[in-house]
Amino acid sequence: MFRFLKCCCFSRLFLLYLSYRTVVNMTKIEIVEAAFKVWGRDFYRKTSLSQLAKELGVSKPALYRHFLNKKALNAAMTEYFCDDFADSVRADFEHAPQNADTDEGIFAIMRGISGYFARNVYALLFCIINIYDRNLDGRSISERLKARGVEIKTLRLLIEKKYDARQPTLQLIFATLIFYMSHFHRTNDTFEKPPCEELVQCIAAAINEVIKNGLKVGVKEACSLDFKKLESMVEASIHSTTPEPLFKAVAEAVAEAGPWDASMEMVAKRIGLSKSTLYGHFKNKKDMVRRLFMGEFRRIIEFARQGIRLSENTAEQLYLGIYSIVIYLRSRPEILIAIGWMRTRKLEPGKHDKKFETFRLFEDLEIERLQNSGEDEKQRISHWILFLLINILLRPYISNNGRHDAETNAQNDDIHILYRLITLGLGGFIR
Repeated sequence: MFRFLKCCCFSRLFLLYLSYRTVVNMTKIEIVEAAFKVWGRDFYRKTSLSQLAKELGVSKPALYRHFLNKKALNAAMTEYFCDDFADSVRADFEHAPQNADTDEGIFAIMRGISGYFARNVYALLFCIINIYDRNLDGRSISERLKARGVEIKTLRLLIEKKYDARQPTLQLIFATLIFYMSHFHRTNDTFEKPPCEELVQCIAAAINEVIKNGLKVGVKEACSLDFKKLESMVEASIHSTTPEPLFKAVAEAVAEAGPWDASMEMVAKRIGLSKSTLYGHFKNKKDMVRRLFMGEFRRIIEFARQGIRLSENTAEQLYLGIYSIVIYLRSRPEILIAIGWMRTRKLEPGKHDKKFETFRLFEDLEIERLQNSGEDEKQRISHWILFLLINILLRPYISNNGRHDAETNAQNDDIHILYRLITLGLGGFIR
């Protein structure tokens, strides 16, 4: 018995020795790089040191040799990102203002940013979750990049030099980059295998093209719309229906806690039912969230189609469809905020009914860019329009601390800017 205990103690000491050697040989950079990958795989749903330690094959206390806590590791990740991003795009930012052609300077910077995020999916995820979603102060990030030789406002100044681009326009440009980059990584499965350089150049060119020209709707058609008349047509003919109480409660729970943390208990409490009663309506939480989103997308599409049917003019149809969605989402702020989570979080609502084309919003409009595209590209364009619309509508709901405040935005100027960027790109804002 003594020999057995002695053997066990020796084995434990040996394993501790091996763990110690692993930790000593492991650098801070290796831990930081592992954190980007481990937490990024799950879209930062969980950011525990235990999860990271398991990935590295060490004990959780072993990580404390390098970082006092998770906050210190997060800070190191931010510094790593700023260093890496600045090193990649510094030359583009330095040379762009010297270019005699303003557009060349603008799109050289855009190519540099697109190329960096195309090659670094985990850096993109870090930005989406922590910067784009305002978990980190964007102004602080700008100052850190400036100290590294990358002046972010250089891009804004170049754009404003040639284009009448106000704040929403710049926001929509970056939202476009985020959308196309996310779509690129999702369709090319780049989490384990980096994309080839040819694909990187292709997506950078595609982003520049859509930002520069939009859908290439005719300038005369897009700029001659009477927005107020079209908005009155929608407001007079389309009215939001009263939501079903059960799904309203689900939407409110998701808006409050997000699709991952919203629970059946939260929904039951809101509607005054027992949790067991909810199982008569939903199989589980995933089924509950899936049915919420699928049902709401059906309503959004129906509203868009109602608006489109109000005119036979293609340019008007596009705006009427967009504004119909605006009317619906403004009447249902809990749905707007719940769908807003999908901008920056991976949500698997499950396969939709093949008899119902979930995202067929604008694909059938007689716009040349749409008519000459395949089905995948048509759907991507509809997804892009909805993504930008959600970004614009959420602006008045986002407070300084990154939480959502339920205020109503009655102004439509941002929607007009959105429409012009979608139809003409920056070409619609030439001074």
